[in-house]
Amino acid sequence: MTTPADESITIRPARAEDAEGIAFVHATSWRETYARFVEDPDASRWFAVEPRIGMWRSNLAEDVLSTMVAVAGERIVGFAAVQDTADADAVRPEELTMLYVLADAHGSGAGQGLLNAVLADRPASLWVAADNPRAHAFYRRNGFRADGARSSFGPMKDTVRLVR
Repeated sequence: MTTPADESITIRPARAEDAEGIAFVHATSWRETYARFVEDPDASRWFAVEPRIGMWRSNLAEDVLSTMVAVAGERIVGFAAVQDTADADAVRPEELTMLYVLADAHGSGAGQGLLNAVLADRPASLWVAADNPRAHAFYRRNGFRADGARSSFGPMKDTVRLVR
């Protein structure tokens, strides 16, 4: 059986018809990464696909985020989104708001391809779970460092801001 890690990955801009595929990756990768932070992942709204479909339809229709997808064969296996941080107190001009890749596509180059496509080497900030060593190593390889800011989001009680 061929897995996404064995297939060629194509990175391209997200299109309106990608909303369901992005929502699936969003919910599934959250479950794969963050289910350990909740008592009952099956009952957690954070891991449900359906609510994310509408969110992604709106995001793509309104061009809220600059979003790219990673595709293996005909299937979306990852996505990344960046937006301007226009706040007066923003630490960087852009924020990488999301970069998620399905676990079976880890090691395929999808994550690196997505980061390169949405951000290249521009300065940016992002938030990541404090207890996510894989993500920290990835971002460190790409020049991001913690700046001391901490917060929480969803099931993650401790997130850290990374900047470059």
